[in-house]
Amino acid sequence: MEGYILDWANMLLRWVHVITAIAWIGSSFYFVWLDNSLTKPTAPDLKEKGVDGELWAVHGGGFYNPQKYLTAPKQLPENLHWFYWESYSTWMSGFALLVVLYLFNASTFLIDKNVFDMSPGAAVGFAVSYLLIGWIVYDSICRLFNKNDRLVGILVAIYIAAAAYVACHIFSGRAAFLLTGAMIATIMSANVLAWIIPGQRKVVAALKAGQPVDPIHGKRGKQRSVHNTYFTLPVLFAMLSNHYSMTYAHKYNWVVLILIMLSGVLIRQFFILKHKGKINVLWPAAGVAALGVVAVMIAPQPRPAVAKADGEAAAAVSFAKVQEVMNARCVQCHAEQPKMMPTAAKGIKLETPEDIKAHAQLIYQQAVQQKAMPLGNVTQITDDERALLGQWFEGGAKTTN
Repeated sequence: MEGYILDWANMLLRWVHVITAIAWIGSSFYFVWLDNSLTKPTAPDLKEKGVDGELWAVHGGGFYNPQKYLTAPKQLPENLHWFYWESYSTWMSGFALLVVLYLFNASTFLIDKNVFDMSPGAAVGFAVSYLLIGWIVYDSICRLFNKNDRLVGILVAIYIAAAAYVACHIFSGRAAFLLTGAMIATIMSANVLAWIIPGQRKVVAALKAGQPVDPIHGKRGKQRSVHNTYFTLPVLFAMLSNHYSMTYAHKYNWVVLILIMLSGVLIRQFFILKHKGKINVLWPAAGVAALGVVAVMIAPQPRPAVAKADGEAAAAVSFAKVQEVMNARCVQCHAEQPKMMPTAAKGIKLETPEDIKAHAQLIYQQAVQQKAMPLGNVTQITDDERALLGQWFEGGAKTTN
């Protein structure tokens, strides 16, 4: 029953997280596009009102005319919408999902003893600290070098690359990728909570009181907002990466993570400039080149052919040996009542010949080609056992011999 409840919690939290993330990223992308697409107003009355830019658009059968003021309208409207719950709800649902899926199953999802041997408690402590330290270092960089945006950008990029390297040498590859994304997402949401919204509230309060507005609030909020824009695509990849073990299971997974996140930044830069009417294909070309380097880097390597004796085909692998490997290395997670998880991982069971035959392709991909399973090699499968599974699959995945 506990496993059933956790599965429901996992499903519902993931659903909520995706919905709120769409709302947050959608509004963020929209305002970046809007800000870069405004045109100077020509009507004298708009100029007199302080309108600095406007846009006419049509959507859903209606016409829209958003306007941006240099400071604020002479009289603030009573109903002023604030964009922040999209950010907060995305982070809260994401952290709850992290707790349910990763922190409650630290020994399975966070720890790879071949990377760094630690207790589940230590793994949880490192994971939470990783998120907190990420925000502290990032915020310190922005505070110390706030007058030089270019230097801040370079230092933040260096820190994230270093953090990715550290994560990939402490946690399992899958967890390292996700935690790096979670760290950046924490920075993004903390930017909204600690800087963007408080600064906007101070501006509104000053306007209502008839006092001069300190421009520092707008400058700081803009800086953090721009950072959030560039963080978006790297975070999205990190959150999706757990479905693609070919990336996080590689020996140099930290290089893979850095290059793919970099490609996201480069592609985002192209679209930001495009909104301003500047087309520069070198940015997406560089992003695609980075992805190409990764594709070549993680491509499966051809395995040497199985040796043949006296010109005859090598003997077929006994299915009994295959089942021994399954029982020793796989059923701890893939069984009706697994020992290491509340329920069968991904709903896949490998206890019977029929189950093993049905998932032969997946076994070959995950355990032989990509070596992503078992997670963190927690059951200590050997290279010889992986080779045996590969030989069995390539021989037709028979269960009768």
